[in-house]
Amino acid sequence: MKLLHIDSSILGDNSASRQLSRDVVQAWKAAEPQAVVTYRDLATDAISHFSAATLVAAGTVAELRDAALEHEAQLSAQTLSEFLAADAVVVAAPMYNFTIPSQLKAWFDRIAVAGQTFRYTEAGPQGLCGDKKVIVVSTSGGLHVGQPTGVGHEDYLRVMFGFMGITDIEFVRAHGLAYGDDMRNKAMTDAQVQINKQLFAAA
Repeated sequence: MKLLHIDSSILGDNSASRQLSRDVVQAWKAAEPQAVVTYRDLATDAISHFSAATLVAAGTVAELRDAALEHEAQLSAQTLSEFLAADAVVVAAPMYNFTIPSQLKAWFDRIAVAGQTFRYTEAGPQGLCGDKKVIVVSTSGGLHVGQPTGVGHEDYLRVMFGFMGITDIEFVRAHGLAYGDDMRNKAMTDAQVQINKQLFAAA
């Protein structure tokens, strides 16, 4: 079992999504001690945003790339290879301004690659990563699930992973975190119960 752990919060040790994603990975390793974890922190080691340089690097043979293009090419290749190698992915996805962090969007831009994670056919697009499982740690200061304000957050994540063929997606939610200490504590406790009693109950 190869597990890819993605954090994207800018809040460091104060981040609810980081705490819960760490709890998910720890519970997973307790259930499957042989699991090998690859960790990527998109806030402290940010992936540069998709740009013209990214496209030029991909379309230029290695011998003709300068240092900047070579960096772009290697970054894309490493990010994609980590994702392709993973049997399961744990993604911490806090909501910022009704959507995911831009750092997480930059990660998606590196892994959504035609011919690698999806392909176009005469019948339309086909995802190529349907054998992967994804657990999304979804955190938010407000309550947006099922509301128009939530479309750019969890719905976006479902679309992106679904486009790559991934349908085995579970959400661990801690929402309403800005609604006072009582609601925050309950949301975090409920999320931890879900992790320990539901996600890995079979183990």
